[in-house]
Amino acid sequence: MITLETLEKWLLVPTETERLEFKEAKQQFDSAKLLKYCVALANEGGGYIILGVTDKRPRQVVGSQAWATAEALNSIKAKIVNELGFRVEVTELQHLNGRVLVFETPPRPLGRALDYNGAYLMRVGEELRPMTPDVLKQIFAEDQQDWFYLPSRSDASPDDVIALLDTQAYFELLKISYPTSREAVLERLQNQDLIQQTTQSWTITNLAAILLAKKLDAFSPALARKAPRVVIYEGISKLQTRDDKTDNRGYAVGFEGLVDFVHSAAPQNNFVEEVMREEVKMFPKQALRELIANALVHQDFLATGASVMIEMYSDRIEISNPGIPPIQVERFIDEYRSRNEQLADLMRRFGICEEKGSGIDKVVNAAEVFQLRAPDFRVGEIRTTAVLFAHQDFAGMSKPDRIRACYQHCCLLYVNNQRMSNQTLRERFRLSESKTATVSLIIGATKEAGLIKADESESVSTRYARYLPFWA
Repeated sequence: MITLETLEKWLLVPTETERLEFKEAKQQFDSAKLLKYCVALANEGGGYIILGVTDKRPRQVVGSQAWATAEALNSIKAKIVNELGFRVEVTELQHLNGRVLVFETPPRPLGRALDYNGAYLMRVGEELRPMTPDVLKQIFAEDQQDWFYLPSRSDASPDDVIALLDTQAYFELLKISYPTSREAVLERLQNQDLIQQTTQSWTITNLAAILLAKKLDAFSPALARKAPRVVIYEGISKLQTRDDKTDNRGYAVGFEGLVDFVHSAAPQNNFVEEVMREEVKMFPKQALRELIANALVHQDFLATGASVMIEMYSDRIEISNPGIPPIQVERFIDEYRSRNEQLADLMRRFGICEEKGSGIDKVVNAAEVFQLRAPDFRVGEIRTTAVLFAHQDFAGMSKPDRIRACYQHCCLLYVNNQRMSNQTLRERFRLSESKTATVSLIIGATKEAGLIKADESESVSTRYARYLPFWA
């Protein structure tokens, strides 16, 4: 409980720390600045922002009228929850020299850095600065680093290792020859930290099992629940299930079969089939491959009883994984951060994942080539979902569909060192030049949504205007 006695102790602290911030704020305090400090303090392990106190020693209480009414205070508390996703406790202290307002920020979740408008902030002296890549890497590794090296099977004999793990597939995926002796196979796996030798036997790590298991349920029920599940529905709702399949193999050894199964189950894309005069599935295989790989690699392995879900409907496919992404969904196209670098590294070496940051580009590009609605990326309370839609004529697209397509098109061009224009967006939608005005309205709506901006280095003429993503 924060009291006047607590405040008196804080006033005597020699300097502001990473967890303590004083602001005079006699009349008011900028809400955006408050949110930035909340994020920075949470990233430092939690702390306090005290308004109505001078920040230089000897500190004096000067009083603050910031958010002076109960209604205003409730409003800023709601704003913090809505924009930052966590709750901050607020205490009003009536000091002899005036009102003091204390915002108590909780610590960030383990393994997750918090951001404000895409910036991961930390305290450096009295300033707020973006976190360095090294600091971010340490944070994202906190909650996952040890899980992969926990034993999935202890006291395994050499024969058990070979029986439980698809070692043949391991060497095939790496495109190297299978060793001539069992000892050489075990040595290779040990060098990659997939198995560990003890005095009497071998320990198979979670990393080895999740990637190379012939059968995940041969290890433990907990590991078996990490198996990806495919559910295919009749129609656009969950009312009637046509197929329900769980892939019990390790991610690396079962990946190609999983993608093939999902792709073969997809309905036909009649529009593309007619144009190309060949049988084409509704969901491009490359897009499915990237989204399934992303879901497997970026999931939160500490989430219990949860797995990657692939749910196919007649008009869309939803691919979801446990966990909240470490970056904003708007930055999926140009940024890459994984909480599971060990897993991601091996999946890349196996040729399953693309190089860093290129996977979602290919998904968006495939959606444009196959004339699909722009994919949607959604973050819930405990899961992240990627939605790939069926073909939809421009006339049938909703306003959010068109805005999302415009933003993604702009990002895709930018990461390829190009710029979006009215013409490129018309070509994305397969519209004629007579629809220039219609496309201008879409660009205007996307600008109004704060997702794109004009490239000021180019022509100011509307006809020749070029556009950039908001973060460029």
